[in-house]
Amino acid sequence: MNYIIFGKKIRDERLKLHLTQEKLGKEVNLSTAYIGQIERGERSLTLDNLEILTKRLGISIDYLLSESMTNKEENTNKLWLQLVNERSKEEKQMAVDIIQSVFAALDNRKKQVH
Repeated sequence: MNYIIFGKKIRDERLKLHLTQEKLGKEVNLSTAYIGQIERGERSLTLDNLEILTKRLGISIDYLLSESMTNKEENTNKLWLQLVNERSKEEKQMAVDIIQSVFAALDNRKKQVH
């Protein structure tokens, strides 16, 4: 297994969520130093910690372990999941309402242009 690619994927996902190593470490009960070592490919994770970390980052274990890149649509879908991960039911509904309003406005704009 290539731990450098593995660690880079974790770092990339953490940064997409605008999390510091310290904040992520606190949320998953791992030290900041350990998170840094994982991201640099210097350390590996136990299965329990891998599960906790991937759940918090909103990614699957198979994505993290695969060395193949996903297509752009899959990345977009993954980002949506990350954004709503660990949000309350009310917050999720509010986000859906906002997105529906934005899409309705975009649809109306397209109709006006055509």
